[in-house]
Amino acid sequence: MSEVHTHAHHVAVVGGGISGLTAALRLLERGVRVTVLEGSGRLGGKLLAGEIAGVPVDLGAESMLARRPEAVELARDVGLGARLQAPATTTAGVWTRDGLRPLPKGHMMGVPGDLAALAASGVLSEQGLAAVARDAELPPTEIGEDIAVGTYVAERLGPEVVDRLVEPLLGGVYAGDAYRTSLRAAVPRLFEAARTHRSLTEAVRALTASVTPQAGAVFAGIDGGVGLLPLAVADAVRAAGGEIRVFTPVAGLARHGHGWRLDLGHSALEVDGVVLATPAPAAARLLAGPVPAAAAELAGVEYASMALVTLAFRRADVAGLPRGSGFLVPPGDGRRIKASTFASNKWGWIAAADPGVFVLRTSVGRYGDERDLGRDDADLVRLSLADLGEAVGLDAVPLASRVTRWDHGLPQYPVGHLARVARVREQVGRLPGLRICGAAYDGVGIPACVGDARRAAEELIATLPVGAVGAGGQ
Repeated sequence: MSEVHTHAHHVAVVGGGISGLTAALRLLERGVRVTVLEGSGRLGGKLLAGEIAGVPVDLGAESMLARRPEAVELARDVGLGARLQAPATTTAGVWTRDGLRPLPKGHMMGVPGDLAALAASGVLSEQGLAAVARDAELPPTEIGEDIAVGTYVAERLGPEVVDRLVEPLLGGVYAGDAYRTSLRAAVPRLFEAARTHRSLTEAVRALTASVTPQAGAVFAGIDGGVGLLPLAVADAVRAAGGEIRVFTPVAGLARHGHGWRLDLGHSALEVDGVVLATPAPAAARLLAGPVPAAAAELAGVEYASMALVTLAFRRADVAGLPRGSGFLVPPGDGRRIKASTFASNKWGWIAAADPGVFVLRTSVGRYGDERDLGRDDADLVRLSLADLGEAVGLDAVPLASRVTRWDHGLPQYPVGHLARVARVREQVGRLPGLRICGAAYDGVGIPACVGDARRAAEELIATLPVGAVGAGGQ
C-alpha cells in the first residue's frame, strides 16, 4: 500500500515487547503514524539484557532460531548485524540416570532419529532402547488434526524417550508438559512429517537429513545480549517518527466512530487502528467489550512461571566444569533445576568480556511444578548450587548471583491451540483497524513473534480506509 493511502492514519500499538515494537516499526515503514503504549517502565518484554560481576549477560531469552530468518533480518535492519554470533559450542548433556550424559545427535525436539547415537549416549535404559526399536514395526499412528507431543511419541517410541529427552527439551522452550503440548503447534515440521512417514524415527531422519552443515548455525545470539534487540528496534521506531510511552497502561478499549478509543486512566487516545501485542490475559481484558467471544477464548490461555538464576564465578574455581554448553534435566528425576547453561562456554562474547570470570545460569520452575518459585532469591541460589554440585561437582562460591523471575511468562500450547488461535483471529478480524500478535499465538520464539507482528501490521493497514483523516486526538 502506498504512503498516500496511509499517511494520515494513526495506530496505537499496545505492548512494548519485541512483538509490539516490530509491529510499530513495520507500520512506520508503511507511512502510518504510531504510538506505542507500554504499561511498565521497561521495553523488551521477556528479552532483558543485564550484567553480573561486570559481565554483560541476558537475563531472559539468550538466543534466537537463526534458520527461521525473521529475527536475524530484524537485527540486521536495526544495526545489530555485526553483533550476531553463533554459539561457540552446541555440545550439550542430559543429567539423568545418575550421570551427565551427552545429548544424542540426530534428534528433533528430543525425538530421536539416529538410533546408534541414542544408544551410545546412555540416556535410555535397555528397555527404553528396545521400545524405540519397535517403532519401525508398528503400523502408522493416526494423529488427526492434532495430538499431544508426549502421547504420540510415547505410543511410537515408549514413555522413556518422552521423560528423558522430549520433556527436558520442550521444557526449555515452553516450560510445559509434553503430555499436554500440541505437536502441531510446538513442532509443526514434525507434525507434518509424521503424517507422511510410516515410522516416527524415519520422519525425524528425513527432517534432520534436510539440514546440511552448509545451512549455517541453528541458533544465533547477539554480542551484549539478545536483550539489546528490542532496545535497538525501539530506537529505530523513534528515529522513524514513532512515539513510545512507558508507564502507560491501557485500562479499556472501545470502538469510537470509525476508529478506536483507548482509556489511559486520566486521559484517552483516539486512533484509527490498534495492534494488541500483549500477553493473552491483557488482550482478553481489553477485548472483553468489543470482541467478547475472542476475549473468552484468550482468557483460557494458560501460562507457566519460571526463574533464571545467573551465577558468576572465578574461572580458576570452576576449571573442572564440562566444556559443553550445559545440560538439561528431565522433570521426573526429582531435581530442582530444569537446565543449566554454561554461558561463558556457549557465547564467545561473554567469555571475552572478562576472561577471569565464568558465568552460568540455571532455570527453576515449569508448568505444574512451580513449588520452588515461592522461595526467596537466596534459596533459589542455594538449590541451584546444590544441584550443580551433584551434577558436575561444582563446589565453588559464586562472586555474584542474580535471580530473574518470569511470573506467568510462557504461554502454553495445548492440543487444539492453533484451532483456538484461528477462532480468535477470525473474531477479531471482523472489526476494522484491530489486530493481535505475540507469543501467545504462533510461537514463543523471537522469529515467530517478529513474523506474527509483521503479519498483524500488514493486515491492519489493509483494513484502514483509504484517504481517511486520522483521529489522532487525546
